[in-house]
Formats: sequence, structure tokens, C-alpha cells
Amino acid sequence: MTAGPRLLLSDHVAGSVHVLTVPDGVEAHRLSGRHLSEHAGFLALPGGRVACVDDRRGELLVLDPFGAEPVVAALPVAVPAEHLACDPSGRWVAVTTGLGRNGEPWSDLLTVADLVTGDAARVRVRVGEPGVTVLGGGDPLVVLRHREPGALAVHRFADLLAAPPGCPPVTPHARLPLPDDGHGDAQAPHCGRVFAATGEGVHRARREGGTLAPDGVIPWGSPARGWYLRLDPLRRTLWSTLRGGPADPLRWPEWTNHAWRHDLDGDRTTRTELGTGLVFRLALARDRTAFTRVHPDGDELLLLDTGGSLRRVPLPAMDGAPRRGGTPWEGVQRRAVAASPAADWVAVTRGGHGEVHVFDARTGEEAARLRPGTPLQHGGHAMLRTPDDGAEGDPVGR
Repeated sequence: MTAGPRLLLSDHVAGSVHVLTVPDGVEAHRLSGRHLSEHAGFLALPGGRVACVDDRRGELLVLDPFGAEPVVAALPVAVPAEHLACDPSGRWVAVTTGLGRNGEPWSDLLTVADLVTGDAARVRVRVGEPGVTVLGGGDPLVVLRHREPGALAVHRFADLLAAPPGCPPVTPHARLPLPDDGHGDAQAPHCGRVFAATGEGVHRARREGGTLAPDGVIPWGSPARGWYLRLDPLRRTLWSTLRGGPADPLRWPEWTNHAWRHDLDGDRTTRTELGTGLVFRLALARDRTAFTRVHPDGDELLLLDTGGSLRRVPLPAMDGAPRRGGTPWEGVQRRAVAASPAADWVAVTRGGHGEVHVFDARTGEEAARLRPGTPLQHGGHAMLRTPDDGAEGDPVGR
């Protein structure tokens, strides 16, 4: 009998991780004293496993939501974790450091680890908020996406893993220039390409031996831009949310949002209007892509099917939600959204209320409302997995 979906739910403020069955919400596991990095997110690994970073303990965790014991491995890493990625095999992992609870980037530490042997090493690269992808094969490469000045910096994984103790500085053996405003990274293993979102579009690069070669820019086709990239590995599609409108974050209710998807095989781009307010991360269900839209006039779950039809589902309001005249980031409640490519369930958190709404993506109907016993401040973070859903085909933490 195939195991049903499991929802991994992190309250990074309270310091707990819950593994719940979906849709009934039975708790399979609970971890206490674990403050996961919401920014680095969850990384899908083969076999239904998941990697994440405990920012307080400075550990990379490998979790098995379907196993008798949830923690499979714990390796030391530098924190605060900014981005997390692995190679397509799920063996070679890299963790970058960034802001944490600081006003500006201050750490230049990069951790690489071999999940088979447990070997790990830390090196110094460049202060910033680097994105990361890990290209596989016989000679894995770590590709760091830097800002100001923008660049894709290429390192041999074996060289980093063999670095001596003491966090020595390392120099990339290849660089590819980028605009200074990069934010958003993806890798498509089937075509050996990496992608970086910038103001002018999505920059593509392909591996050539131990380096990268530029492969053109996919334009946004809009005055707006995407700050987030995600790969749908089953349909070989890149996704983002284009944000336009006033630059002032105090005017966030006027921000425009469009779902942006690019078919990698057909080289075609489509855009779908989502409405104004705050829309950011997305989740991939079996036949639909899920977004949440936060707005003072009412929040929504947005379900976009493969044919381009959009369903809007109202969500209960959050106490402490972003308001007019304030920013949508500081001291406010948010929502996390999760789905699995092999299931029709979509989970949406209600930050501060300790609730998770489980919807049937086919109908938009709420099937269950879960209460895991933690407030889910700031919305928490969530991932939905089934054992063989193929989510590991996107080897970047979300």
C-alpha cells in the first residue's frame, strides 16, 4: 500500500517541526527545539526525504517524513542559512549564509556536504546573499549567484570538500557576469542549465566541462519582474511571480502580480494576472499551481490549472496581517503554501492562528482545517510530499 501525503510544517519562531498526514491531520512526528531557516526552506531529496537547516543549532537535517524515525542525518553547517541546494542525485549539498536577523549581509561562509559519507567543509567566498545551485555528474560544480557586483561563480565541489580546516577563502575557477540585481535561482537537470532571475529577465547558462557558458536571456515580457524562480520538473516549466507597480513597500496593496511560466522544451512564455497585493512563493500540485494573495480587502488562494484557467478561493483573514500604510514584511503574519506534484491537496497556513487549511485543488473546496498546536507565527513554512512524487527533480530549496 502506497503511503499517503505527508505535510512537513515548521514553526521557526516557536521552534517545532510537525509531520502530519493529509488530509486528516494525524501527527506522525513532532520535533521540538528545532528552529528551521524559513528562507532556505525545504529541499526535496529522492525517496520522499527532505533536507532543511536548523538555524539555532547550526545543523543540516535530513528528514524522512514516512519513516519510523524522522531525523535520518544531522551535519554541522554555517548559519544563518540563506539558500540550500543539491545536485540532481541528492548526494552533494551546499548551504550559503546571508542576513539572518541582521540589517545587512555579514557572513561569507559556504558549507558543502556529502550526504553519503557525512563529510562536510566550510569555506569563505564573498559577503552577500548568494543563491546556489549544484550541478551533478562525475565532477559536481557549485554555482553561486552573487549580487553587486553580479556574477555566477563556479567552484569544483571536490575542491571545496577537500578544503583544510579554518574556513579558508576560496576563489572560483570561472565566473560569468550578471546584472547586479539577481534574485531567484533554478536548475533544470534534463538540459544541464542553470537560471538566475534579474531585472531584465531570466539569464540562462549551460555547463561546458568545468565551467558555464551564457545561453541568452528569457525576457519577462512585462515592465514587472520576478524575484523568485521555481522549476516544475514534471512539465519542464520555469515559474515565477512578476511583481510590478510602485517601488515603495508602503504601497504594497497596489503591487501588481502575474503568474509567469516558461515552457523549456517549447521556449514559450505565458502570463496570467493574479491581482494586486502580496503574492510570492508558489506550490505545484498534480494539475494546478497554487499561489496565495494577501490584500487588505481580503486574502485568496489562487489555483491555476494547466489549461490556464484561474480559480479564486477566499481565505479567512489573519489577525496581524499586513495593513495599508505598513510594509508586508516586518512584524506581520504571512501564509505558507504547499503541494505535491503527485497529489491534488494544497495546504495553506494562517499565520498566528495555528491553523492549516487543506484544499482539494480540483474543486477549490476546503477538505480539512488542521490545528497542529503551534501558533505558526509569520506563517511558518510548509512542504507536502508523497514518496515518489518527483519533487526532487527541482534540486533547489524552497
